[in-house]
Amino acid sequence: MAETKREIERKYEATGDAVRLPDLTRAAEVASVVDRGVAELDAVYYDTEDLRLAAHSLTLRRRTGGDDAGWHLKFPVATGIRDEIRAPLSPDVPRTLAALLRSRVRDARLTPVVRLLSSRHVRHLLDGDGALLAEVSVDAVRAQRLGPGSAGPATAWTEVEVELADEADPALLDRVEKRLRKAGLRPSHSASKLARALAETAPAPPDLPEPPATGGTTAGDHILGYLRAQRDALVGLDPAVRRDLPDSVHQMRVATRRLRSAFKSYRKILDRTVTDPLGEELKWLAGELGVDRDQEVLTERLQTRIAALPRPLLLGPVRGRLRIWSVARRSGTRRKTIAVLDSRRYLALLDALDALLDAPPLRPAARRPAAEVLPKAVIKDYERLADRMARALELDPGEPRDVAMHEARKAAKRARYAAEAAKPALGAPAKKFAKRTKKVQTVLGDHQDSVVAREALRGLAIQAHLAGESAFTWGLLYGQEAATAADRERELPDVWRRASRPKLRERLRP
Repeated sequence: MAETKREIERKYEATGDAVRLPDLTRAAEVASVVDRGVAELDAVYYDTEDLRLAAHSLTLRRRTGGDDAGWHLKFPVATGIRDEIRAPLSPDVPRTLAALLRSRVRDARLTPVVRLLSSRHVRHLLDGDGALLAEVSVDAVRAQRLGPGSAGPATAWTEVEVELADEADPALLDRVEKRLRKAGLRPSHSASKLARALAETAPAPPDLPEPPATGGTTAGDHILGYLRAQRDALVGLDPAVRRDLPDSVHQMRVATRRLRSAFKSYRKILDRTVTDPLGEELKWLAGELGVDRDQEVLTERLQTRIAALPRPLLLGPVRGRLRIWSVARRSGTRRKTIAVLDSRRYLALLDALDALLDAPPLRPAARRPAAEVLPKAVIKDYERLADRMARALELDPGEPRDVAMHEARKAAKRARYAAEAAKPALGAPAKKFAKRTKKVQTVLGDHQDSVVAREALRGLAIQAHLAGESAFTWGLLYGQEAATAADRERELPDVWRRASRPKLRERLRP
C-alpha cells in the first residue's frame, strides 16, 4: 500500500567533510534544537538504461536504514517541493510505483543506476511548545555509479538538508537559510542527490530533452514545438490521473484534444495520412477519459442547483436520489480509466506520438515562414465556425437547434485551439482572437451542459415517480435549466458579433 507525503525542503553545499551548523535558535520561532543522532542510509536508485526518469527529475529508490526505509518515488511539484510516494520494502519495484512511471518507461526495464551511502546526522527544530518545525540533516554522502557487470566510478560530498514539518510555516525556511548562509553554506546547485551523483560519476550529465519549442522560423518548427508540448503534457499527466489528483483527467483530455485539433487545423503542414489515424486514437482516449469526468461535472452542476433551492421546494429524498443515481453511473469508471492507461493500445498511441515527432511527416508548407502559413489555418477554422454559427442561429429553439449549437461549440473549440497554437508566432492578434472565440465556446458549452442536464433531470424525475416519490423538484430544476439554455441563446448573437468582427480577422492575415 503506497502513501504520499508532500516534501518541502532546501539543500545546501558544504565545502568540507566537517560541517558546523550555526545556532539555529536565533531563527524566529525556533525555541530549541534536539540532536536525534546519526542514521546510516543505503539507497539504490533505479532508472532505465537511457535515464528517462532522471531526464524529467523523477527519482525512484529503494532505501534501507532510518525511519522511512522502503521504496520512494518522487515527483517534482515546484522548486524545492516534491511529492514522495512510499511503498514497503520488497525485492522488486512495487507494482503501484511502476504503474505511475509507465507512461515514461513504457516497455523499458528499470534497473539500478546509482547507490548512495549516507551517514545522516539529524537535528529537529522545535517551537516553544515542543512541536516539530523542521528537520535539519547533515549528510556525508558516498555515491557509486552502477552498471552492467561491475560498479562504475564513485564520488563523495557533504550537504545540509532542511525539510519543513507538515504543519510548519514555509517562511521558516527563509529564516533558517539566512542563518546557514551566514555560516558559509550556499544553496546546492543540484536539485537532488541523484542528479549530483549522475553528474559526477559520468563523463557528462544525462541528456535532458530540449524544452518544447513554442515558436520557430518556419511553420513546421512552430507546430512541432506545440505538438511536443502537448505530448509532454499528456505523458506527464498520466501519473496524476492514476493518483486521482484534482482536475488531472480534465487536463489530460485537453492535451488530447489540442493534439487532435492541431492535426486537423494544420494539415497543410503535416501529412494527414499519418496524423488522421493518430487523431482517431486520440479521440478514443479522450472518450475513455471523459466517462468519469463528464459524470462528475454533471453531478456537481445538479448538486449546485439543489443547494440553491429553498428548503420548502425540496420535496422527497432529492439529495439521496441524486447520490444513488450518481454512484450507479460512476460505478467502475475509475477502474476502467486505469485499465485504459494500462492498455497496450494507449502505450502504442504514446509510441506513435513519439515516432511522429522524431520523424515528422512534413509537407512543403512546413518550410515556409510561420507568419505566412499559420494565419491561413486559423482563418479557415474561423470560416468553418462561421458556417456552423449561421446554421445554429437561423434555427428555432428546439432539438435541431441544440444539435447545431453543439456542433458550433466543437468548431469554436477547434478555432480557439488553432489560435492558441499560433499565438507565439502571431502575437496579440492571435491572442485576442483566441480570447473572443473562447467566450463563444463558453456560451455554447453552458448551453450544451444545460441540454445534458435536462436529459438527466428527466430521467431522475421518471425514477422518482416510479418509486412513488414527488417529481416536483426535478421538474423545477428542469425548468431552471431550460431558462439557462434560453439565456445562453439570447446572449449568443452579441458574443458572436464581437468574435466575428472583420477587423479581428484582418489583423491575423499575413
